[in-house]
Amino acid sequence: MAVPKKRTSKSKKKSRKTVWTEKANRAAVKAFPLAQSISTGRSNSFYYYTTK
Repeated sequence: MAVPKKRTSKSKKKSRKTVWTEKANRAAVKAFPLAQSISTGRSNSFYYYTTK
C-alpha cells in the first residue's frame, strides 16, 4: 500500500534553492566577460562567424 512521503523542511528547501541560484549566478559571471571580449573583438579562444 502506498504511503505518503514526509514533507521537506523549509531549511532544506531553501538551501537547495540557494545552490541552484548560485550555479546560475556563477554561469552568468563567467559568460559576461566572454561576451565582452567577443563584442570588442579581442577574443582569442572563441571562434565565431561574422557576416559583414
